[in-house]
Amino acid sequence: MHAGTATASVAAAALLGAGTFLLSNTGTPVTDTTAAGHTVTVTPAGPARGTAAATGGVRTAGDPAPARTADPLVIAHRGASAYAPENTLAAVDRAHALGFDWVENDVQLTEDGVPVVIHDTGLKRTTDAEQVFPDRAPWAVKDFTAAEIARLDAGSWFGPQYAGTRVPTLRQYLDRIGHNRQNLLLEIKSPEIYPGIERATLRVLSQAGWLDGGHVRDRLVIQSFGADSVREVHQQRPDVVTGFLGNPAVAELPSYAEFTDQINPTYTSVSGAYVTAVHALKGPHHKTLRVNAWTVNDAAHALRVSGYGVDGIITNAPDVVRAATGTREAAGGA
Repeated sequence: MHAGTATASVAAAALLGAGTFLLSNTGTPVTDTTAAGHTVTVTPAGPARGTAAATGGVRTAGDPAPARTADPLVIAHRGASAYAPENTLAAVDRAHALGFDWVENDVQLTEDGVPVVIHDTGLKRTTDAEQVFPDRAPWAVKDFTAAEIARLDAGSWFGPQYAGTRVPTLRQYLDRIGHNRQNLLLEIKSPEIYPGIERATLRVLSQAGWLDGGHVRDRLVIQSFGADSVREVHQQRPDVVTGFLGNPAVAELPSYAEFTDQINPTYTSVSGAYVTAVHALKGPHHKTLRVNAWTVNDAAHALRVSGYGVDGIITNAPDVVRAATGTREAAGGA
């Protein structure tokens, strides 16, 4: 999934350690240091959660109070990607260490058809592909075999302590989160450039045991920005819970409810009225449509979208969101 903006990802990294502080302090700014060595100031949430002050007065006449009474689920975006290189096993393990059961990832296909876990359609930003393969510009994921991608360093860009971290295959990723007993919000990335990615992804999920009754019922959601891709997953595996990334017009929501169980918009485009409109519909599994907002990386925005009544908050810094909102991290489905 897109991180909202590159600035949002940087801001999330700047929150390293802030979640622990927020658990025991309110209102007083604290100076903190990120993994990259930058110093920032974080202001924890002040008033208690659930009051008008706590939500910044967001419940106005135009934003009706949500029907949801429970706190939103927290989902670690690309793992705990504020604290470890995104979409790697290290990020998954960091989310696990912080106590988060739901993680989000991105899946693409290699040249030889192997699903790998990486966000960008190019390898340049988060690996050393430019150095290892200097003559292979523009270093697109689809132009490299799985064996070639396995050679790349996907951690040094984030910090020297992660040197040698690899881009995991989907199967490696599933094995690790299975070992950690975590749950998965899986994004099919850029399906328009990967014909057959839905079938390839479902094949690996099946091989890894992730399409049995227990996983499908409680531990897996497949989402995409491509409506056709979400529809394809639903057609191939009607039992799998699906999500659409975006915010369709309210008038279009009933057509989306035919093939998706979730509408997952960026936090900058969501409102209480929109959440209410989504919650008024039931999806293909005859359950109320859910809303997971992304990518929320600070206390103020976490409180705001929580006030809108969203079901989940997707974040690079899950501990910060948990501390700000009192959010549960291990209940229900994403």
